[in-house]
Amino acid sequence: MQTSKKTLSGRRVGAVAAVATASLLLAACTPSAMGGQGGAVSGDATKGSITWWGWTPDANNAEKLIAAFNEEYPDIEVEFVSKPIDSYDSVLSPAITSSDGPDVFNVAPGSANGGVDTFGPGAIDLTPAVEKALGPDWATKVSELGVSGLTVDDKLVGLSAGAVYSGNLWINQGIFDEYGLEPPTDLASWKQVCDTLEAAGEGCFVQGAGQWAFDMDTFEAIVENIEPGLYQKASLGEAPYTEGDSGQKFTQAMETWKSLFDEGIMQDGAVGLQQYPDANNEFMQGKYAMIMMGSWYTQYAVKDSMVTAMEAAGVSDPEPITLVPVDFPDLAGTGQVGNMFGDADYGLAVSGRSDNQAAATTFVTWLSTSQAGQQSVANTLNNIPALQGVTPDWDQIDLVDPAAQADVLSAYSEQAAAATQPRFASVSSELNTAFRDALVGVASGDVSIPDALQTLQGVVDAE
Repeated sequence: MQTSKKTLSGRRVGAVAAVATASLLLAACTPSAMGGQGGAVSGDATKGSITWWGWTPDANNAEKLIAAFNEEYPDIEVEFVSKPIDSYDSVLSPAITSSDGPDVFNVAPGSANGGVDTFGPGAIDLTPAVEKALGPDWATKVSELGVSGLTVDDKLVGLSAGAVYSGNLWINQGIFDEYGLEPPTDLASWKQVCDTLEAAGEGCFVQGAGQWAFDMDTFEAIVENIEPGLYQKASLGEAPYTEGDSGQKFTQAMETWKSLFDEGIMQDGAVGLQQYPDANNEFMQGKYAMIMMGSWYTQYAVKDSMVTAMEAAGVSDPEPITLVPVDFPDLAGTGQVGNMFGDADYGLAVSGRSDNQAAATTFVTWLSTSQAGQQSVANTLNNIPALQGVTPDWDQIDLVDPAAQADVLSAYSEQAAAATQPRFASVSSELNTAFRDALVGVASGDVSIPDALQTLQGVVDAE
């Protein structure tokens, strides 16, 4: 099985020094008996207490998943410990080398926060567990993204709970209805929507352009609009950023990216904001009508999740926002819209240092491979399930406004699940850093478009 290149996770890249330190620690402290790698896992498979560390899901959804698990396994107590995404590697690296660390921990494709390349040595091989759960043809029953992205040197480091996809906008339907507006379909209509909202004292579109993972989402959406698949080809060295037809298209994409700032689509001071928590909080506070987020935002179409998110953003006694996904506007005028791109959101790994590997493996395999577990994942609307054929049970989901959301969200989930382009899996950590400098630099006017593209090309040439 082919391993993906080093990647950024679903949200934010970790510090290079922290990754290097973690790798050294794990190499020095990897247990000799790694459970699923040939030895028997430790502990009882049907009872015990385990801890689960991760930067996702949020606490509300984690509680739902654990409650569903305990309906089938009441004697396994699971404690979810949420860790900040920016410091995840630094807190996990010492913990995973200790018997006092987590029994289960999140990993992500590549070498970013929770990266499989970094933390794989500290996890047991879950191949025997998934074979037992799904049979010898297990790889045909789950999403390929969740297998290739979480496998290192033929070792299945984590089992994917599901995938996340990006490439679309989300709107506050209530604001659009109040002003009789339709979602923007191109640059001209986007400007018109913003002009109308700003004249009424409303914010139009918000993005934390200081957090470059989301800048990359917007830029990839622009490139997908120009030529589907070109973004991935260039990141793999199969098409140049600087020469020929593809070079012209990347120049067009960078010009379009900059136009979002020059034309006032991006809010003032966007480069000085982070997507989380800044832009997210301002959207949840109802200050803006649109935001660039991916399929993980679907969870906030659920009434209690939206209320919790608004309260976390500082809203007292919130009236839930009706959240609706819309296609990224046809900025290039090609008619190529609705293209999405994604990766496995996170995988669940079992620590080689855990004294409760059997119970931990029971939890991990139940959540990622069982019909009941994956239905629970689907119904949180946080991830597109890894197990094929599982979709949300909309009758069991308490949406904020079913009439406005149910059909749209059902079609959106199918649209995301059909996507074939990767989000970060083809982008190395070095190229990721180059994108940070290029996109923020072009947006602020500190870097020219030719220089930005040359920087990207130089990184790919050196790999």
